[in-house]
Amino acid sequence: MSELGPPSIAARLQALTPARVGLGRAGVSQQLRDVLEFQRAHAMARDAVHAALDARLLGASLSAVEGAREVVLLHSAAPDRRTYLQRPDLGRTLDERSCEALAAQGVAEFDIAIVIADGLSALAVERHAAPLLHELLPQLEGWSIAPVCVVEQGRVAVGDEIGEVLHARIAVVLIGERPGLSAPDSLGAYITWMPRRGRTDAERVCVSNIRPEGLGYVDAAARLHSILMEARRNQLTGVAVRGHQPTLTEGARP
Repeated sequence: MSELGPPSIAARLQALTPARVGLGRAGVSQQLRDVLEFQRAHAMARDAVHAALDARLLGASLSAVEGAREVVLLHSAAPDRRTYLQRPDLGRTLDERSCEALAAQGVAEFDIAIVIADGLSALAVERHAAPLLHELLPQLEGWSIAPVCVVEQGRVAVGDEIGEVLHARIAVVLIGERPGLSAPDSLGAYITWMPRRGRTDAERVCVSNIRPEGLGYVDAAARLHSILMEARRNQLTGVAVRGHQPTLTEGARP
């Protein structure tokens, strides 16, 4: 115990989470430093939502990752960021030029298609997509991997169209998640078995908060690899997997 005494309950809570807990008061109001910190975090979240993805720079960093077969730059049907935010449906499909570029990849079949979309935080994919693939791709030895697709103004469901066109058995969409007041750069991963247009979120598996301050790259890659192996074994992803879990034998522990 230090000479100043044990830490307060608020200090102990603050050491466990970046959430705003145990904030002090100045009379009936919050302290100025906490108000300013909230405004700073809010501004960072807004900036992350509106930031533009540097697709070419990201593509170059992905090309340097061992195991990345090829990188294809695509664009959704949302022509700009403003339209993307107002019309979620346009972010779920490719524009005409991208459809042609994807069709030019041929008719080969793949075990997995990896799609990287800016989503609601381009910052997240710029920071974390390449390091995550650096950990994941070596674990996919023996899998046939389609060209990595980078989609500007893309949403999760755009991976269904891409996976269908590329004849992939599984689609993995790495996407910037909606920024929070403690995490403007959180990356999410969505896994879908037999992607095709019309798939719903209930047919996917999600791993979220991938970043050094959350779920680190090594742990995230291990979790994704486990999910991919399970999806290939069950030929299924999403909530329906619950009905395919093996039952425990009598006396077995969960």
